[in-house]
Order: sequence, then C-alpha cells, then structure tokens
Amino acid sequence: MTVCSRCILTDSFPGISFDDHDLCNFCRTYKSETVSEDAKRTYEEKFLALINGHRNRSGYDVLMAYSGGKDSTYTLDLFVNRYGLKVLALTFDNSFISERSFVNMRNVTATLGVDHLILRPNPRTLKTIFRASAAKELYSAKALERASSICTSCIGLVKAVMLRTALEKGIHFIGFGWSPGQAPIQASVMRTNPALNRATQMTISKPLKNVVGSTEALAQYFVTDEQFDNPDGFPWNIHPLAFLEYNEEKILEHNRALGWEKPLDTDPNSSNCLLNAFANQVHHDRYGFHPYAWEIANMVRAGVMTREKGLDKFAAGESSTMVEYARMKLEE
Repeated sequence: MTVCSRCILTDSFPGISFDDHDLCNFCRTYKSETVSEDAKRTYEEKFLALINGHRNRSGYDVLMAYSGGKDSTYTLDLFVNRYGLKVLALTFDNSFISERSFVNMRNVTATLGVDHLILRPNPRTLKTIFRASAAKELYSAKALERASSICTSCIGLVKAVMLRTALEKGIHFIGFGWSPGQAPIQASVMRTNPALNRATQMTISKPLKNVVGSTEALAQYFVTDEQFDNPDGFPWNIHPLAFLEYNEEKILEHNRALGWEKPLDTDPNSSNCLLNAFANQVHHDRYGFHPYAWEIANMVRAGVMTREKGLDKFAAGESSTMVEYARMKLEE
C-alpha cells in the first residue's frame, strides 16, 4: 500500500496518483496561501462586519448546530464569548448520541447561558434510513469521498432542519462546528444560495423519501417550496474554526472548563456519536478507504494536525464492540 509522503491518503482513495517521491496529486496542487494568517483575518473581519449589520435585538443572532461534540462545543463558546452573540443551540438527536454527550450539552449550555432545543425524530424512521444507507448506494460516488453514506444521510437531515428552523425564526446566521478539514475557508462565511440549496436538498430528500416509502414522511424536516420561492432573509452559514486557530488539545482543555468530558464509548473520529464506528466500517469495507481520510488529509496539509497524529486516527481500525453495538441497535 502506498501512503502519501505528506498527507495520509493511500492508493485506495479515488482519483489519487503519486509522483516518484510518493507525493499525492492532491498535495501537489494544494495552495497553502488559501489558509494563510492574512486569509484567516480577512474572513473573520468579514464576519465581524456582518455581525454589526445583522444583530437581532429581539431574538437570536445565531442558530448553532450543536452535536455535543468537541468542535461544536468549542464553536458554541466562540459565538457567545468571542463574538457576544445570542445563540439558540439545536441538537438533532439521531438516536445514537452518547449519554455522556447529553450530560455535556446540559453542562455547557448551562455554563454559557444558551437556550437549547433538541429535535428527536421517530427512531424507527431514522433506523430505516440508516439501514438503507448501509445496505445500498443512495448518493453519488463524489459525495461518498467526503463522508460515509450513513453520515451523509444524517448530516443532510441536520442541514435541512437547521435551514428551515432559521428561516422560520428569522435567524440571520447558522453556525457549524466544522473542522478546517471538513469545509474550506472560502465557505466559512457564506450566504445561503436558495437555488443551489434547493438542488442540494433534492439529492438528499429524494432518496430518503424513497427509503421511508412516503413523499410526506420527512417533509417537516426540509425547506418548503414556498420558502425557497421567497429568498429574502436566507441566512449566512458560518464555521469559524476555518479562520481561527485550530488545536485539538487546546480545544479539549477549553471545553473541560465548560463542563465537557470526552465520551469513552465513541470512536477516535467522533466525540458524540455511537453510530460512527459502524458507518466507518461499512464505508471502508465497501470502498476500501476511510470516510474521514479526506478531512484528516486536509487538516494535515493545513498544518493543524501532524501527519503522525493523522495516521494514528486510522491505525487501530474500528472497535468491533462499537461496530457490533450499532449493528444490533439498528436491528431493534
């Protein structure tokens, strides 16, 4: 097996090639200036300027996608204490959130004085979706280079719920705790494009509605045609970890001061979800590469994670206990 000499991608990753020094084509075309300190300052200044013109004195400034994981916890604190914004945290309970994560969320929201909504869809519906996501192809091959099919289904629902809630409540910003490897800095301060989002929503909603056997079964989670036809007031998506310092150890230390503790029952690539190890295993068995490979490779290239630590993320493989737990729970 060939592993890139700079990042962590292997020869099983789609579209990869290596030069004589085992440097992959993605590293060869990577432009470090896109994440320079000057570029980061530019995007934070853009966000600060938007804050001044979009504060909601009578309601919430930011709707935060709060998974209870380390990055979303840290981001929630940034919105409250670095930027002084009024935040509504929203958690999509996919039926596989660690109990420790719920304790963490209660502790953190209490410490920060943040209002918190938890949306808990019908577990039977979600399990039907996750079983289908594990059993067959629901999405394009390109999408599955970035995440497992199960995670794509889950995150697709999360994004839809976030956008619909923000539109219904008139909230100007949607916050995400994406790592620098999950989304580029160019998308860290970006206005929602209704036309593009309508098309993106269809790629998620259509296969999921087919899975559950009803065009109406999931309608309450997605943005309506009427909302799309009225583009005024569509929010900005903000993920500040792309333009601020990202140091995993510092983030963990900071979160502990908020009452957050790392769950002991999740895999190395998640700090909240009990389904992740199973999703990773299914993806690796089907495609031959880890679904977090692209994210971790990007973080290594950006210099926010060492190559050694990136390789360690995958070295042990998935815990058979965690994989089997999720498999059995899906069949309940």
